[in-house]
Amino acid sequence: VQLQASGGGLVQTGDSLRLSCAASGRTSSIYYMGWFRQAPGKGREFLGTISWNGRSTYYADSMKGRFTISRDTAKNTVYLQINSLKPEDTAVYYCGTCWEHLCSNVLYWGQGTLVTVSS
Repeated sequence: VQLQASGGGLVQTGDSLRLSCAASGRTSSIYYMGWFRQAPGKGREFLGTISWNGRSTYYADSMKGRFTISRDTAKNTVYLQINSLKPEDTAVYYCGTCWEHLCSNVLYWGQGTLVTVSS
């Protein structure tokens, strides 16, 4: 499975952004797709997951409210919508495939896309 994350960039506080993660290869082997982020100088943070059939989503408690994960079945693409962006959302955002909704072990990683939020 290959994952291509995109959609990052420089945005202003309060803006919204939609990140994409396009999957290719053996996509039939995917159970869940997760989103993570890593801020400068910090560890990787789990944001949430969506089942590959798109029927269920799970969010880390700290992510509920401004973050929405969705999926376009026809495009084999998963999205992360972030609203009301804050400077502390500045991070590299990664997608990864997982066996279960908590994404304890990531099987395949995307390359990451950088989001920079200016104040």
